Amino acid sequence: MTRSALDSYREVASTLTPSAVSQFLASHDWELELQQPRVREIWRYRSSPLPTAPRVMIPLATDFVDFTPRFVDALESLGHIHDWDAGQLLERVIATRADLFFVRLDQEMLDGTIPFQQAEKTLQAILKIMKAAATTAADPHHPHRGRRPAMVNEYLDEDIRLGHTKRGSFVFTVVSRLGDVSPEPIDGRDRRTVPFPRQVMETLARGIETTKRLTQSWDQKSLSSPSSVGLSAGLVESLEEMSQPEHLRSLDLSFEWAAAERKPDVGLATIMLDRDLIVELPRVREQLLRREEPVRRETLVGPVKSLARDDSTPGEGETATAIVAAEVNGKTLRVHVPLVGDDHGWAIMAYERQLPFTVTGDLSYERRAWRLTGHIEVDSRFLCHLSGLETPDSSEN
Repeated sequence: MTRSALDSYREVASTLTPSAVSQFLASHDWELELQQPRVREIWRYRSSPLPTAPRVMIPLATDFVDFTPRFVDALESLGHIHDWDAGQLLERVIATRADLFFVRLDQEMLDGTIPFQQAEKTLQAILKIMKAAATTAADPHHPHRGRRPAMVNEYLDEDIRLGHTKRGSFVFTVVSRLGDVSPEPIDGRDRRTVPFPRQVMETLARGIETTKRLTQSWDQKSLSSPSSVGLSAGLVESLEEMSQPEHLRSLDLSFEWAAAERKPDVGLATIMLDRDLIVELPRVREQLLRREEPVRRETLVGPVKSLARDDSTPGEGETATAIVAAEVNGKTLRVHVPLVGDDHGWAIMAYERQLPFTVTGDLSYERRAWRLTGHIEVDSRFLCHLSGLETPDSSEN
């Protein structure tokens, strides 16, 4: 074995535990022949085509001086028996008690690298999509804003991990650990429950599959109960964020389900979103946002980010559209606000002096943007005070 290959197995040995390897062997046609508690285990490979079945000794006593070299030897033997390299062995062992989610960025790369900022944005989008799926799995009726169920935060803090990257363009590996083994059947009755991490991953796979189907052919029935098919605006928005780079050819998403649990009926094939489908994602998200965020009266307070004059409505004085950045339910939105006459003037003042602008209207998501519609009311009292003018209330007094 080459030095680099041996170093790879040493790295894997530092990542895995003997118990994880034992669980892998028990799930892959290996038979436990001998066990010396807290010292070692002897496993025999029942599916071997050789006349004499191979055996492997797994050391358990991590406090022994020679534990690490013996553990590396055991992993090297398993790799040789299954014809896997160290990375493949690691992936197989992890997948015994964990579901794997692979995000592959299919794009042209000269040296197997991607821009650092793209990697950062992709990781943020992956965390966002996992949060959306976990929220839907925990509470199908959750509005995806405000406080989320405690089990969602626990899952994101403890059970979701970033694994090693894979070869083949650039692949992010997300590891969703299932936790302890489910209880065995009692009196012949299977009383196992589906672990919450598995529910999250099934929700994620179903949501991505449904999203792809909607980008190809619209189905209004899916919006009657979005959570039942794993859909949420946050999930679709995450896919948009992952696929933003123009040089991205496609976003390939796939799952590898843990061998220790029953394989679900979703996520069995790679889900590929090419450029023709990616451009349809905003339309799907808009429909979901309209359902999750019905039109409601909101007061926005925030800076004016831009102003665009509108000359298409003569006879109404100065008319323009302002984009106001304001926090709504804990999320910063850039809202398009139509303004007429004096309201336009106050927006100009707020923009030039970088002051907060206060406006009330009906908030909705339309034509791929947040907009304030209906009866628009600008609260100019603060701006009046700064400019030395009388407010409407003070002039009456």
